[in-house]
Amino acid sequence: MTNVGTTYATSENTVSTPPPTISNEMPPLHTKKRRNRSEAWKHFIVSSMHAHLSRCLVYKRQMTSSSTTSVEEHVGSPLIVKFDQEAIRRAMVKMFINMEIPFRKVEHESFHESMSLESPRIQICSRTTLARDVLKLWDSERMILKFFLSLNCQRVCLTTDMWTSSCQKLSYMCVTIHFIDNNWHLQKKILTFCQVTSHTGDAICATMEMCLNSWGLNCVLSLTVDNASSNDVGVERLKRRFLSRNSLVMSGNHFYMRCCAHILNLVVKEGLKDIDGSIGRICHAVWYARSSPARLAKFKACIDEEIMDYKGLVWLDVETRWNSTYLILVSASIHEMTFEELSF
Repeated sequence: MTNVGTTYATSENTVSTPPPTISNEMPPLHTKKRRNRSEAWKHFIVSSMHAHLSRCLVYKRQMTSSSTTSVEEHVGSPLIVKFDQEAIRRAMVKMFINMEIPFRKVEHESFHESMSLESPRIQICSRTTLARDVLKLWDSERMILKFFLSLNCQRVCLTTDMWTSSCQKLSYMCVTIHFIDNNWHLQKKILTFCQVTSHTGDAICATMEMCLNSWGLNCVLSLTVDNASSNDVGVERLKRRFLSRNSLVMSGNHFYMRCCAHILNLVVKEGLKDIDGSIGRICHAVWYARSSPARLAKFKACIDEEIMDYKGLVWLDVETRWNSTYLILVSASIHEMTFEELSF
């Protein structure tokens, strides 16, 4: 027997065994997973810290290595928001304006409770103070708009409308201007929304002139109003005053413009008079269904029993909008079976 192999001799033959082979591959090492000891790991439920730091809105920071140093700095420097009572007060004023919330709601117990849960340091003002803040905001926005008009407005087109409130029986007037700014963009701004004494020509002329003088607007291209006889008197008086200042284009030949939507409404209403009997009966049926809460509840119950996709109510006719007649006819034709059920 040698070091190379082993030989066994017998009577019949000789059997030799091959030498043992030595493998160069190392057995796999079973390493133990290291525990995360950094305090930063307590603030993450996943291991994507790099993605968090790249998307964080508070700290615009990027991880430069695989260590947790940047994460510890991120966590160790919490964002401290400075409490600003004035900013909260301005935001509250804008909320009441944009959402058209009555001023008395600011003194409601539920509103105070919700604000105290947000921050106990928030001081809620009274409705009188809120009204004063609204007027202050209106004054500041008016000054901003006036400065914008002084830089971007050369000549304006006026549009005005007057109406009487059905519930208050008060007359109101709204004045809107359209103009092209220095960047050739069409702008539309409301100058005033005020109460007027009557719909006479003198009231229209006085209100328009007072509005334009308060905004410092002298160059007017046109004035668009409804096709009413009272407007003719007021516009002519206003036109003469502009001509005396030599501030109209082409001697004011195109100053007075009638509202196309109002003219279209008059044309359609005149054309519908030929079938006024049929339309009138449908409008009376709709008015009957919505004239009392009991009939309206019964009408809704009949709608729920019908198999149809449209579950809305029927429209009401509006005198000043010609398309409301079309909408009431469409909705009434959909609910034809509902009206038959309601009749019983």
